Amino acid sequence: MIIKNICCIGAGYVGGPTMAVIAKNNPNIKVTIVDINAERIAAWNDSDLSKLPIYEPGLAEIVKDIRGENLFFSTDIDTAINESEMIFISVNTPTKTYGKGKGMAADLKYIELCARNIAKVAVTDKIVVEKSTLPVRTAEAIKSILHNTGNHINFDILSNPEFLAEGTAVEDLLNPDRVLIGGESEVAIESLAKVYGSWVPQEKILRTNLWSSELSKLTANAFLAQRVSSINAISELCEHTGANVNEVSKAIGMDSRIGSKFLKASIGFGGSCFQKDILNLVYIARNYNLNEVADYWEQVIIMNDHQKRRFSDRLIKTLYNTVSGKKIGMLGWAFKKDTNDTRESAAIYVTDHLLSEQATISVYDPKVPEVKIQADLNYLNTRSKNENKENVMSESSPYEAVKNAHAVVIMTEWDEFKNYNWKKIYDTMKKPAFIFDGRNILDKFKMKEIGFEYYSIGQ
Repeated sequence: MIIKNICCIGAGYVGGPTMAVIAKNNPNIKVTIVDINAERIAAWNDSDLSKLPIYEPGLAEIVKDIRGENLFFSTDIDTAINESEMIFISVNTPTKTYGKGKGMAADLKYIELCARNIAKVAVTDKIVVEKSTLPVRTAEAIKSILHNTGNHINFDILSNPEFLAEGTAVEDLLNPDRVLIGGESEVAIESLAKVYGSWVPQEKILRTNLWSSELSKLTANAFLAQRVSSINAISELCEHTGANVNEVSKAIGMDSRIGSKFLKASIGFGGSCFQKDILNLVYIARNYNLNEVADYWEQVIIMNDHQKRRFSDRLIKTLYNTVSGKKIGMLGWAFKKDTNDTRESAAIYVTDHLLSEQATISVYDPKVPEVKIQADLNYLNTRSKNENKENVMSESSPYEAVKNAHAVVIMTEWDEFKNYNWKKIYDTMKKPAFIFDGRNILDKFKMKEIGFEYYSIGQ
């Protein structure tokens, strides 16, 4: 099938950057990203590129170059579906908050709605590509819906999971480790391979069956998260024995069999994928009565939750066992640097814990607005919206956020945090002035030289 038009349903963290890079490298293909959220589409179309709904280094420049040429953003979903030969499904697949599998299984209602809409609208053959992270054998459900409710046309289903790291998504797309395409139709697989082949070397484009492709995505995230929890488990041991986790990490990372990536001790992993995908893996394993397998992967989540909890417990204990009425200056709200994504950010849960101990929190993040911070806390339903608003402030300046604070807490590893005038910060804080470095980004000895009581992970 010759691909002249691509439709992507979902203008989020995956759909936006992926389609922008595909359009940039395939000027002969018209790429239309659609979403039911009119406000989000308006932001993608805004002439002020700083208002794009997704912040990723390099993304605004690509959008600026090709928006209106062969990259379009629209709320007219049906027209885009009808005109396209290839449709990417890139909608949210959150963890279920209701019914069977609550708290573990992926909620596939948005995927099913997409499939039913495609089946209703399409009048010509389509290649439908799963881009969202999905449980194994979801393609079978999509195929069933399309073939049983469609207009007697041919649908080929492909699995093409994304392996992006937020903060480096554009670079990951331009220079991927691999592109994985799973499917049953060789013609459909090669049609998608040709799209990627315009900039990705053929040896990096892997063809598999559908189920291997779907499971590979969950497994990749599970393995990466496992490494984070593993080094974080060792960080606690380091704190009790006098070892330095940074030195341990460097030593084991130099082993070519292990490698150095994802071995930086921290307050724990966040983001939209790691926890969700592991919980999904656990749920699938339990469904097949593979309880040992489920227990093994569930421990990765347990360790991550423990790391966040012990960090806030340590802060409370160090501040003389009470933070009631004390101001805590929090630097960073995004789950990692170079992104405005806050999903499953450790900052949310640490703040929630400290609020339960009656602390006052003042937050500064260079890319996350106050409305998002409040929405993240309100989503937990731990207390009223008014209480959250009263006790959590957002500042536009890091120096204001930490002024008169009893402690500074570093939650995100933004590069700019390293370059602040920490002597100036020290002078404006309550004494003794504490720093709790959840990302180990500051120089311990310099901070102590200034006068801070400095606490980090694994040291």
